[in-house]
Amino acid sequence: MANAEERRFDVLRAIVADYVSNQEPVGSKAIVERHNLGVSSATVRNDMATLEEEGYITQPHTSAGRVPTDKGYRLFVDRLSEIKPLSAAERRAITTFLDSGTDLDDVLKRSVRLLAQLTRQVAVVQYPMLTNAKVRHLEVVPLTPARLMLVLITDNGRVDQRTVDLGDVVTEEDVTRLRTVLNAATSGRRLNDAAARVAELPDKSPGELRDALIRVTTVLVESLAEHPEERLVLGGTANLTRNVADFPGSLRQVLEALEEQVVVLKLLAAARNPGAITVRIGEENEDEQMRSTSVVSIGYGQDMVLGGMGVVGPTRMDYPGTIAAVRAVANYVGQILHGR
Repeated sequence: MANAEERRFDVLRAIVADYVSNQEPVGSKAIVERHNLGVSSATVRNDMATLEEEGYITQPHTSAGRVPTDKGYRLFVDRLSEIKPLSAAERRAITTFLDSGTDLDDVLKRSVRLLAQLTRQVAVVQYPMLTNAKVRHLEVVPLTPARLMLVLITDNGRVDQRTVDLGDVVTEEDVTRLRTVLNAATSGRRLNDAAARVAELPDKSPGELRDALIRVTTVLVESLAEHPEERLVLGGTANLTRNVADFPGSLRQVLEALEEQVVVLKLLAAARNPGAITVRIGEENEDEQMRSTSVVSIGYGQDMVLGGMGVVGPTRMDYPGTIAAVRAVANYVGQILHGR
């Protein structure tokens, strides 16, 4: 029985490989000719009949061939024993391209472009989540005697710049004192804690700094309390339109869903552990508009998840190649942000 089950899985794997490659329903004759299974066409036909009965493959229209169902793709993905490794040239290209990123925004934009190119699907990257982020440093830069720039740097690579109009002139000495007071309240603290401490500063400050601190802390609390984890970078949407047949009657719905950040954030929500790949296939997607797609996602980061990234494409997807690309890009992005 085990041998028969293994043989049927080999037949399913052959159908998945050929259908992903050619987008044509696969018949028993083609399987025998293209795949060295060591059995006759009659045996393959019997195995296909069993696979169809069990819901792993289906017959589209009046075609003699079969195509995988969502259930068939799920079994295939769950039993992937080997992930197609990226070539040395691909790994070098990823490293070089991402290392050239000048800041967090640039690194994430490059990541999306790279993922979209490698997988030929839609790529999406979530900005670092701030739940566990801490303030690394707060720089106060005088732009004019009455205007400052605040540069907030977190330990997960976020850099946020805000300008503050003070309404009055301050001295260089006052700017130094502001910088010292603000860093004492924020450095090394989680953002929510830092925001609470910053909000208390005006009441505790010397009279001559109070007006400036009120204006500075108002802007800074907004910056600390915002949630850029709700920001996403999306790329490669045009890749979906290359094979409209993969989305019979639903491509417009998919494109509209991708425009809704809430939907895409939900797709990445399963990314909880760095390096752990999640694959959602067809009907497994919670949002009805996305049920003709598959989503391969992962959490990026070194010691903890900073955010999620992944690709969205048709269920007819090169799962081994896509998983390898998503994992590699996430790994390099985690390394780059960890080192900054």
